Amino acid sequence: MSFPIDSIKIKVESHFLAQQSSLLEGKYVFSYTVTIVNLSDINVTLKSRHWIITDANGAESQVKGPGVVGETPTIAPNNAYQYTSGTVFETPVGFMHGRYTMESGLGETFEASIPSFRLAMPGVMQ
Repeated sequence: MSFPIDSIKIKVESHFLAQQSSLLEGKYVFSYTVTIVNLSDINVTLKSRHWIITDANGAESQVKGPGVVGETPTIAPNNAYQYTSGTVFETPVGFMHGRYTMESGLGETFEASIPSFRLAMPGVMQ
C-alpha cells in the first residue's frame, strides 16, 4: 500500500517585517508561517526540506537541510503542524516554493510539494 500523498495539505502565509527591513540598504525581511495538515490515518514525519527562493530580479537560491526550525516533527492523523521562519530579499517582492521529504508511519518515504507563494512589501504590485 502506498501512502496517499494528496492527504498532506500545505498552506503558507507571508508577512513583510517593516521594522527589520531597510529599504535604503535593499534589505526586505519577511516571515512566513507554514501549516502542514495530515489528513491520512497514518503518522507522518517531516525529514527534510528543499526551498527554491527567487527574488524579483530572478536571482535564485536554494535551501536544503534536515527538518524545519530545528525539528523533525511527527504529525499524527488528522492533525496539523505549524511553524514560522523567515527570509531576506534584496527586492520588495519574491517567491518561494519547494518540497518536504516525509516518511509515513509505514516507513515509506515520499515528497510533499510546497506550493509557490508570494512575499511582498505592502503596496507593491509586481
